[in-house]
Amino acid sequence: MENPVIIFGANGLGAVALDIFKRNNVVVYAFLDDNKELHNTEIDDIAILGSTDDEGFTKLIGKKCDAFVAIDEQKVRKNIVEMVNEVRKVQVINAIHDQATVASTAEIGHGNLIAAGAIVNARAKVGNHNILHSKVLVDYDAEIGDYVQIGAGSTIGAGVSIEDNVFIGTGVTIVGGIKIGKGARIGAGSVVIEAVKARETVFGNPAKKV
Repeated sequence: MENPVIIFGANGLGAVALDIFKRNNVVVYAFLDDNKELHNTEIDDIAILGSTDDEGFTKLIGKKCDAFVAIDEQKVRKNIVEMVNEVRKVQVINAIHDQATVASTAEIGHGNLIAAGAIVNARAKVGNHNILHSKVLVDYDAEIGDYVQIGAGSTIGAGVSIEDNVFIGTGVTIVGGIKIGKGARIGAGSVVIEAVKARETVFGNPAKKV
């Protein structure tokens, strides 16, 4: 990666992304964030220059800079990704921690954040614009769609299928072969032993519909 990176989002997730890029010797040019109170401040010596729609900075993307979206609010994340894709005609890059493990046979899309200690095992597929927090395990042959967020310490068992827009809390276990439908939400600490339908919210051990 030759170009410096503009990070969208100057919150905690932005700080995580910054650390990942620095550890990988990638230069971060600046942050953009819609909270005006943060403008002209810094995170670890990297300036927060303006809003996420400030064309004075976004016009650099694709020409002189790459982009990464470090915003966990799904709707905002999607809007910025679409802007980068459609207006700047480029893909959002991945932020993969140097202490994450990604198997050589795994498939990783664009715009993912894969945090410290995460493991993506053999033949697993991770789509686009997902957030895998620290020490997440995506076991072999599991498939994750787009815009999925998986909380720290969660285990996604072998052959699990997770569709788009799913939220999985911290410390969740999904046993092998289970399917999680689009837009489902799984509460922290849950143990999922049966399929979860689209847009369903489940919680507990074993996880039940809320």
